[in-house]
Amino acid sequence: MLHKIFPDAERAKSIFRMALEREKSIFSLDKKKFPTIVAENYYEVIKELATSLLFLNGIKAIGENAHKEIIDALKKYAGCKDEEISFLQDLRLKRNKSMYECKQINFSYVENNGDLLLKIIDKLKKIVGSKIK
Repeated sequence: MLHKIFPDAERAKSIFRMALEREKSIFSLDKKKFPTIVAENYYEVIKELATSLLFLNGIKAIGENAHKEIIDALKKYAGCKDEEISFLQDLRLKRNKSMYECKQINFSYVENNGDLLLKIIDKLKKIVGSKIK
């Protein structure tokens, strides 16, 4: 559930920095050997950037569907297209299955979607970065 809060720029900055650190770690991993971990990290970077953006806008997601709602909020707060939201929701489901059911994510998924993931990450970094400076 999304809740209105006072905008929290300091928390947003902290989460933004963590997302940037996590993004760097993606490039040090062998995507062929560790596709599941790479995909999970892509998801975490996007979720952290989106969470940072929400904190800047005075929004906090809590509860069972918080991650779903964070991604859905990217349409309003980051101008993401419906196709991007659907893609990110699919990534969220894949990440959840890997985390909670130990389902592996194939290298082909990371290979075929890496450019789109990086495009979304760059878009979010620009939006959040412009708001926290």
